[in-house]
Amino acid sequence: MRFEGPAAVAARREELARKDPDVRTLRVCGGPGCLASGSRELLAALKEAAVASGLDPAKRRISFTGCLGLCERGPLLELDPEGHFLRGVAPSDAAEVVGTALGEGKLVPRLSPNPESPEKESLEFYGPQKRLIMRRFGKIDPESFDDYLATGGYEALVISLFESGPAETLRRVAESGLRGRGGGGFPAGLKWKAMTGAKGTPRYVLANGDEGDPGAFMNRSLMEGDPLAVVEGLTIGAFALGAERGIIYVRNEYPLSVARLEKAIAGARARGLLGENILGTDFSFDLSVTEGGGAFVCGESTALMASIEGREGTPRVKYVRSTEAGLWDKPTVLQNVETWANVPLIAANGPEWFKGIGAKGNPGTKVFSLAGETRNTGLVELPLGTKVGVLVNVVGGGVRKGRRFKAIQSGGPSGGCLPESALELPLDFDHLTEAGAMMGSGGIIVMDDLSCPVDVARYFTGFLAEESCGKCVPCREALPVLREVLSDLTRGSGRKGDTDFLEKQAGLLKETALCGLGQSAANPVLSTIRHFREEYLEHESGYCRSGRCRGLYVPVIDPGACRACGSCQKVCPAGAVGGKKKEKRTVAAGKCVGCGACLKACAFFAIRAERKEHVG
Repeated sequence: MRFEGPAAVAARREELARKDPDVRTLRVCGGPGCLASGSRELLAALKEAAVASGLDPAKRRISFTGCLGLCERGPLLELDPEGHFLRGVAPSDAAEVVGTALGEGKLVPRLSPNPESPEKESLEFYGPQKRLIMRRFGKIDPESFDDYLATGGYEALVISLFESGPAETLRRVAESGLRGRGGGGFPAGLKWKAMTGAKGTPRYVLANGDEGDPGAFMNRSLMEGDPLAVVEGLTIGAFALGAERGIIYVRNEYPLSVARLEKAIAGARARGLLGENILGTDFSFDLSVTEGGGAFVCGESTALMASIEGREGTPRVKYVRSTEAGLWDKPTVLQNVETWANVPLIAANGPEWFKGIGAKGNPGTKVFSLAGETRNTGLVELPLGTKVGVLVNVVGGGVRKGRRFKAIQSGGPSGGCLPESALELPLDFDHLTEAGAMMGSGGIIVMDDLSCPVDVARYFTGFLAEESCGKCVPCREALPVLREVLSDLTRGSGRKGDTDFLEKQAGLLKETALCGLGQSAANPVLSTIRHFREEYLEHESGYCRSGRCRGLYVPVIDPGACRACGSCQKVCPAGAVGGKKKEKRTVAAGKCVGCGACLKACAFFAIRAERKEHVG
């Protein structure tokens, strides 16, 4: 069906709204976490059980949906229209779930995290969240064009084309204060306005879906869970900017993202929402997907464009901005995929509505991947300006196993490590940058008292050294040196003065590297020294208080705190923990291999990492 005008879109949406009240749908989370824990197998088992039970496939439907967020408790299911939320569902549960939930619309209590209030919104994990970018996750099949249309899809494009016009659409985005969601938070409106005065055709709009940060999966979840939101956002942007072509750049490790985006593009094109004379107007625009080779540096704008052009993905000096001469030296606007997904919301609801969400100077929401030592981990969407403590202690449920909160790593490898005082920090672009970290694409790693900031800096610096393109001397030469000094500190061969040396070299890297990725590569070192200098100095003398760095401590059991539970003894691989049942345990320092297993196993804080010279 090709839509020749706005009336045809509205008619189809009205037709879809006349939903049969007897239809019930079971939606299986297709987010990265649930896929990893077996949701593909669960989907197959549910469909098999539905066939075996004889349920009418027109009345009882089963499909994938976008990430439901609470990844650690997956696979997750949501029942529509009842809204029942099930977690930890296995293929062996398929017959019961199909018969009870899908067949009768009843709750399966043993699979519900809260039988008294079975909707997911009743859980603390979801309480502080405001799901705008993720609003369709759990509500649609991401491969169904009709599902997208029925949930308000393409209302914003119709408004832009037939009511607002290009200038008003651009004004709405500019006045909304939308900031780029993929890095430093540069105002999207300023970038868009810069392109309006540029000369040359064709013009391009690009979406960055490369997402190279370790542990980050926000962009992937969006591209897989609501791909048409990205497509519609790019189309509206192209209309406002006079662009003829658009490209979504996706890392090749995301094959499902690529497949769903390509299906979404084909569906939009078939309905006259991409291609020539969109919705019968004189506006023509088309989209394609380009796969990247997996280089972290291709997340940088100029390196990304070089990769699309078929050249080596390395950055260039930005004496000419991409809005004037970007892809193939033509005017280009590049935004992160989450930024583009915000555009339909702003185009439809206006800038004042958008500024009413979030914080002053940081409007809207941000999608975060919450990982590390919290009781709950997963995909989270919060209004910008929400306190870090709300993310960690309410959404995340606090740190695990009674451990003490120590720090967060925000913004991935290019971000920074912030201490306990960060719990009072608003989660927004400005406050994180002032504290020595950054928003980045939204990766948040929570660390407890068994985490070592020196080891964290070593890990991220090592990653960045491997991923550096090597084009500029500061990055090429400094990162391997920083990695080696940090490695020395974590393996007990550090030297007095290493901390000062690291701080100086990282500062020079930040000031002199060619591109933003090189400049921010200093952040893991600078932020950990800034907030945990004392621990760096301890490492210079061969001591790691967290018990993370092997050989830099001896575990000592406090007899007054030991509950004789034997947990430490059970996990010790070297047989260094002695003591019989119901007896206080002790550690034989000579046998200990410094693996840290006992420290993690003790829930009573009875084991501490001591300097070797203080023991025995």
